[in-house]
Amino acid sequence: MNRRTWVTLVAVLAAGSIGFFTGRQTPSATPASSAPRAPLIGIASVNGDAYVQAIREAGGIPVILPDHAGGDTELADYLERLDGLLLPGGADIPPAEYGEAAHPTVEPLDPNRFGFEKVLGRAWIEQTDKPLLGICLGSQWINVLHGGSLVQDIPSEKGGNHRGTTHTVKLEPGTRLHKIYGDAEFEVNSWHHQAVDGLGSKLRVAAISLDGVIEATESIDPDRFLIGVQWHPEKMLPDERQARLLKAFVEASKEKP
Repeated sequence: MNRRTWVTLVAVLAAGSIGFFTGRQTPSATPASSAPRAPLIGIASVNGDAYVQAIREAGGIPVILPDHAGGDTELADYLERLDGLLLPGGADIPPAEYGEAAHPTVEPLDPNRFGFEKVLGRAWIEQTDKPLLGICLGSQWINVLHGGSLVQDIPSEKGGNHRGTTHTVKLEPGTRLHKIYGDAEFEVNSWHHQAVDGLGSKLRVAAISLDGVIEATESIDPDRFLIGVQWHPEKMLPDERQARLLKAFVEASKEKP
């Protein structure tokens, strides 16, 4: 890892640690060395307060990963040092990634962010078994990186609106996501105009909307926490139901003994 990147990581970790403990009650007399280490959760590209605060409140230490071009050494350090990865929301994945021409409504990701998240996400999925949570765009990345495709524009291709609204999602019985939430259906926020179309390999559908749009996917591997959701749980806090997903993600990211 080059010096600039490591300085960035250290600075963010320091700020995150300060923010994590600020406002908490006085720690108990138990020595810090005997307490479990809070997991380091990488947040790709986006320095958003909602994501950072959500990870802190769930018990993790957020680490913002800048989307500048990095070498193999830097990538290897991320894979080794981080305990979990969050792929956040954003613009659209270029449809060429799944072999399609772009719909007129597509707003492609900035090239730096696109390249960074593609490389990082693929390496995280293929070279580690560590937890991965995708939110909105992040959920779409999970599907595309598994060889799937996307509905490029829900209103014109499927009908209906999923942007700037709320709607009900129904969770598939027996999925990890259903076990985490404990509810068969509930209302979520919605800020996307794209969604999963062709399902990627080694994934299964975990939730759908009432109009048939795929709203969540997860790994078919029962031992891997790898979940993508189209809604934004971090924007629904302090809703206790949505906190369950974020806490489950951080809990799964804790260092194994």
